[in-house]
Amino acid sequence: MMRGRDHHNGNHLLVRFWRSASGFWRGPAAWRSWPLTLLLLAIVVGELIAEYWLNYWNRDFFNALEARNAPGLQGQAMLFVPLVALSVGLALISVWARMTTQRMWRQYLTTHLIKYWLESGHYRHIHELNSGTGAPNPEYRIAEDARLATDAPVDLVLALVSSVLISVTFLGILRSIGGDLHTSLFGFTIYIPDYLVVGVIVYSSLVTSAMFLLGRRLTDVVQDHAQAEAEFRAAANRVREAGEGIIVGSETQETRALWQGLRDAIEQWRRLCWQLMRTTLVSHGNTLLAPIVGLLLCIPKFLSGDLSLGEVTQAAAAFVTLQGAFNWVVNNFQRLADWRSAAKRVAALLLAIDDLEHSNRRAPPVLAPEAPGMSACPERMDLAQPDGGGVR
Repeated sequence: MMRGRDHHNGNHLLVRFWRSASGFWRGPAAWRSWPLTLLLLAIVVGELIAEYWLNYWNRDFFNALEARNAPGLQGQAMLFVPLVALSVGLALISVWARMTTQRMWRQYLTTHLIKYWLESGHYRHIHELNSGTGAPNPEYRIAEDARLATDAPVDLVLALVSSVLISVTFLGILRSIGGDLHTSLFGFTIYIPDYLVVGVIVYSSLVTSAMFLLGRRLTDVVQDHAQAEAEFRAAANRVREAGEGIIVGSETQETRALWQGLRDAIEQWRRLCWQLMRTTLVSHGNTLLAPIVGLLLCIPKFLSGDLSLGEVTQAAAAFVTLQGAFNWVVNNFQRLADWRSAAKRVAALLLAIDDLEHSNRRAPPVLAPEAPGMSACPERMDLAQPDGGGVR
């Protein structure tokens, strides 16, 4: 009897997924995957350098504007062109390298899934994979979930590496610009060391906490929605097969299952809508608030004359960039949920086939009656079934 896997421990499912997916960097494809990976990392470093230069260009431009320095403004305008060209060029190369890596990784994983599914006639036991809580709709998991499971990680990991590098680099900028804050409020003297750094850490912590609180169920909802859509398509396919006589069953029963599949898919879409509204409240609110909060934090030192206009704009831009790096989870929350759902569904299929493979190894071979004039074919004995069934 098949063991239910979809409700298995989530971490165990992700480990099973990675055990198969990581072969892209360990097997024969490694000679292509590793150069692409190193190129992507080099592009991340190049984009960080371009963003760093643009941050200082922002300061120098507004300082020249505040001083009404026409030659300085002209020089900054001329410097802006190569900086933009560098940034755009790196972005174009990044798109090519990312999509090439995603395409090759998907090809590797999907090929692995298809071979494992066909191996030893596993695909012939589709009724077992579709029973209980095993791995329903394996064809959907091979075609669609494998794509999602290899598409998102490339973007997510690159964004994470970029966030770490940005955090290290731009923390130094905020510290050097802002320094310590000495001010009075309601008769009390307030001292905050590296106050811009403290401000961005506190702000980012609040935004991340809000996202975890409001979006904590998003992964489960995404997984339920994907499952409902897959079952709806499978129900429609069964209606067609019943009408064509491919499967034995009542067309009325299959039609009822089709309408039920539609109701389930629409209900799961409604639940997904409400979850996305909750996460959008945090992400969109953060997009609007972050630049304003960065400027507000600079006002005390600007009014006291400790910061120039250029330094204010530089600090505000660095604040937005840094909180974006700190809020990597917030910015990628839905993508993470989509990936976890897809990876778990691929892993559930792999574990279900693992169960079939384990059962085949334990079960004694069933010898089919030998036809006159034909010899036994040991390598195909595993396709014989105890109930006398063949391909269904």
